[in-house]
Amino acid sequence: MAGKPDPDNIVQTAAPASQPQQILIIGGTSGIGLAVARHYLAAGHQVSVAGRDPQKVPQSLRAQYPQLQCLALDIRDAAAVRACIGLYAESGLDVLLVSAGMYFNARSQQLTASQCADMIAINVHGLQYAFEAATQQMLRQGRGQLAVIASVAGLLKADPGASVYSATKRQVIQIADTYRRAYAPFGIRVSTIIPGYMDTARLRELNNGDASHKPFLLSEDDAAERITTALAQRRDVIAFPRRMIWLIRLLNLLPAFLLKFRK
Repeated sequence: MAGKPDPDNIVQTAAPASQPQQILIIGGTSGIGLAVARHYLAAGHQVSVAGRDPQKVPQSLRAQYPQLQCLALDIRDAAAVRACIGLYAESGLDVLLVSAGMYFNARSQQLTASQCADMIAINVHGLQYAFEAATQQMLRQGRGQLAVIASVAGLLKADPGASVYSATKRQVIQIADTYRRAYAPFGIRVSTIIPGYMDTARLRELNNGDASHKPFLLSEDDAAERITTALAQRRDVIAFPRRMIWLIRLLNLLPAFLLKFRK
């Protein structure tokens, strides 16, 4: 992280609660990121979604909300991330949500070196690029909120069946925690979102078109409502559903060698 100014010299200004916020969602062109964007748009906020393929955003949503801005962005490109966040230099950035992420099921397919590198580049390095650029913007403002979507997989202490993905999500949680402690004195809040299974198109694709067998499965709308509510409350950590969190805690009590037999 870049050097930070003295918090005693920062003038902190909170955006009025009734004023529409400027919200950027990286990884917001599909899945849970887009579902969260819909909730924010319905509440009257100014929303931008960024992703590698902005054409994924339905034309019906663009027509319904002309204020929606769709941006092309590869989160692996640090310069492009800085340029994207730089668009808010004058208007201000109230909330940055990093929803971009990559997952491969190591139980059903062999993970290649290229896939492994991409997962780390997107899940970990991309998050660092986004948070670092946004904190510099928010330091100038004296306020702002960073948020990232992690996964309950990141709460697992040892999972032989999904080691790379789980490891990246553990890093995501740790990175968010580091930024939270470092930037709290400067008026910047950091929220870590730790959801269980969400019924997204990507999850259904990974499960032959049907993810209904996944435990404690949540709809996109349900998850998005939980996320936007918790972010409005400026909570540090948002983990749900509760039954899934308790299941993870139980698994963490088991010896690591037993987890390899888990289906």
